[in-house]
Order: sequence, then structure tokens, then C-alpha cells
Amino acid sequence: MSDKLWGGRFTGKAAEWVDEFGASIGFDYRLAEEDLEGSLAHVKMLGQQGIISIDEAKQISAGLHDIQADLAAGKVEFSVANEDIHLNIESLLTKKIGPVAGKLHTGRSRNDQVATDFHLWVKHRLPAVKEAITELQQTLLDLAEKHADVIMPGYTHMQHAQPISYGHYLLAYFEMFQRDFERFEFNEKHTNMLPLGAAALAGTTFPIDRQLVADELGFDAIYHNSLDAVSDRDFALEFLSNASILMVHLSRMAEELILWGTYEFNYIELSDNFSTGSSIMPQKKNADFAELVRGKTGHVFGSLMGLLTVMKGLPLAYNKDMQEDKAATFEVMDTILASVKVFTGMLSTMTVHADRMEAATKDDFSNATELADYLATKGVPFRQAHAAVGELVLKGIQTGQTLNEMSLADLQAADSHIEEDVYEELTSKAAVNRRTSLGGTAVENVLKEISRGQDIVNAH
Repeated sequence: MSDKLWGGRFTGKAAEWVDEFGASIGFDYRLAEEDLEGSLAHVKMLGQQGIISIDEAKQISAGLHDIQADLAAGKVEFSVANEDIHLNIESLLTKKIGPVAGKLHTGRSRNDQVATDFHLWVKHRLPAVKEAITELQQTLLDLAEKHADVIMPGYTHMQHAQPISYGHYLLAYFEMFQRDFERFEFNEKHTNMLPLGAAALAGTTFPIDRQLVADELGFDAIYHNSLDAVSDRDFALEFLSNASILMVHLSRMAEELILWGTYEFNYIELSDNFSTGSSIMPQKKNADFAELVRGKTGHVFGSLMGLLTVMKGLPLAYNKDMQEDKAATFEVMDTILASVKVFTGMLSTMTVHADRMEAATKDDFSNATELADYLATKGVPFRQAHAAVGELVLKGIQTGQTLNEMSLADLQAADSHIEEDVYEELTSKAAVNRRTSLGGTAVENVLKEISRGQDIVNAH
């Protein structure tokens, strides 16, 4: 007979390497606290419902609390022979209190048990993700307020497009991270559901009280279909999807931090705490931590695709394939929390070269749209104005002059509506502050959006 806790109908014994292949304790040991938490709620319900005696419930509960204490003290050792966290805990409990430990599993299965543990694990950590995003957003708000009137080139296609406020640029990422925050907030809704009570797949004949367990564990809702309860991993897929989008935003900003820290741009300089050197080139200061975040984005994407692929062809209800859901989720949780923390540190300690940013808007043609808009306000059809300014830009490229450097006569040769006041309109500061439309880059807008952003963060 097999020596497994489930081995009553088995006569054969698997080789050790087979057990190791099938075991999940190598990663689901991270569910230990949640497994104990779920078991304590379950045994309390069993006792209150009279499914087991009150004395038995107290004995089991005391044993579980002892294991919690051992776990906190680092005294617990898990065994591959016991396969997973559930059988490891049950084995430890049996050693402490004897055969009565077997009554803990009354009215439940490892199927609904692992689903409950996994829900609890994600549920407990989503607030930390939201808190980390909030700290990053606050850092962006502080930077935006400090640099609201710093002018920089805005880019499309990585070409100078129009001057913008650096604060306005920072607030673009604030908005992205706010959407990330809201996605994780919604993720909590589908995570905050109790699967326990679904048993293996069909429910149980015991008179359990699922609401009591839900209240004990702090779940807002209960799965209403036992098949769905044990087979649903949407909450994990949502988490991985949300994490992937978050990493997209971090990776995009990382790319800009890396570029802007080069000699060619020199817009910013990351602190030594978030940079590394070269083993051969003494002058190098590498943005390795930004690069690592950019690189780790691929691992997060892979985890999402991995679990999507695992789930896409599974028949109802539970299948062993679903054992592959947790390791990736654990790793991604670690990755995004570390990545957001690193970004908060990088941004809060970097140096902004405001003069260099603004200077980059004075030797280009990013004010060409200003001249076209200027002519449009004089009654010139915009397409005609666009063509005239295009001719001036071409002339400037050929002569090595910016629009600001051209004489009034040269400007008027392209369109007679141009007057002396055009030179003030062509400054990058004027270009920024004229854009007062909702969502525009004018400094007054930026300050209003910082105030709005602060209200959003305070409401988190």
C-alpha cells in the first residue's frame, strides 16, 4: 500500500524522482500562512456546525496555532514526500495532535483548499502593489511640481515635435500608473471570493456554512458554482495581465531614462545608488537598474502567456496542469513590487538638467507648429499656413538658421501676415503656455493637474 495520505487504493509506490516531479512544495511552501489561515477558519466552522465536536475543533485549532508559531520561528521543514503545502501541514498537525488531525479535512478537498489558499495569497498582497504604485505616483507629483515650468522637447517618432513642460511629461506616467492602480483595484474584486466549500468539484454533503468561513477569512463574496470555484484562475490571469501592463509603463519610462542619461541627451543623471560602472571603461555610468526593469518585463509577459496557455484547453473542473499557476504568480509579484520600488528610488534621487532640456528646444524647429498656428489666427487657412512654414523650415535647414533666427523680411517672404510680434510667439515658453486646452501642456494646466493628482493619491 502507498504511504501517501491519499494512498488507500494504491498498491504501487512511485520512484523518488517521480515524486519530485509531481511535488509542488518547492514553490507552494509560500502558501503556508494562507493554508493555516484557511484551515483555522474551516475547523472553526466544522465545530460550530457540529460536524466535528467542539473539543476536536479546539484541539485541531490549537495544533494549527502551534504550527503557525513554529513557522514564524523558522522551525518548520517541509518534505517533498508530502507533495504539497496542504499535505505537509496535515502531516505536521498529525505529529502534534495525533489521528484527530484527519478530521480537519472533513467537507473539503485539496481542490478547493488550494484555490482558497491562492486567493488569500493574492488578496493579501494586492494592497502592497497598490501602495507601491501610490508611492511612485507621489514621487511623480513631487517631481512635476518642482519642474512644472521646465521646458523640454516633446517627441513623436523620436523626433522633436513640440515643446512641452517636463512636469506635463511626468504627469503622463502618473496617469498610466493610475490606470494600473485601478486595474489592480478591480482585480481585488475577483480575488476576494471564497472557493472553500466547493470540495473536489460538486460541493459536499456535510452541513457546512460557507458564509461563516467567508466572514472569518474576510472574503466579500462566495463562488456560487462548485465547478467554477475549483477551476477558476481568472483572478491570477487578471493579476498577470495587470502586472504586464504595469511593466509596459515602467519599461517605456526606463527606455527614456536610459536615453536621456546619455551624453547625447544629458537631460537627466541617475544617482550613483541606481547606477553601475564598467569593469574596463572607467568613465562609464550605466543605468543598469532601469535596464533590468526593461528586461524583466519580458519575464512578466512570459508568465502571463504561460498561464493563458495552461488554462486554454482545460476541461472542468480541476486538473494537475493548474499546479503551474502559482510559481509564475509568486515570481511576478516579487518582480513588480521590486521594480516599482526601484523606479521610485531612481526618480526621487535623479538630477534633472533643466537648462539642457530647454536648450534642446532652441536649436530645432519644434516651434514650426507655433508659426502655423500664428498664421491661422491671422485668418490664413491652416493648410496654406502649414505649406508656408514648411518652406521656411526647408530654408532654415539649408541656411543653418532656426525660425527664431530668421529676419522678419525672410519670414514675410513666405507669408505677408507675419509681423514683429511673431518672435515672442516662437519662444518655447510661449509655445508651452499657449496650450491651455484641457489636457494641454501649459504650466497653469500642469499645476491644476498636480492638484488633481494629489487628490487622487490621497483618496487611495
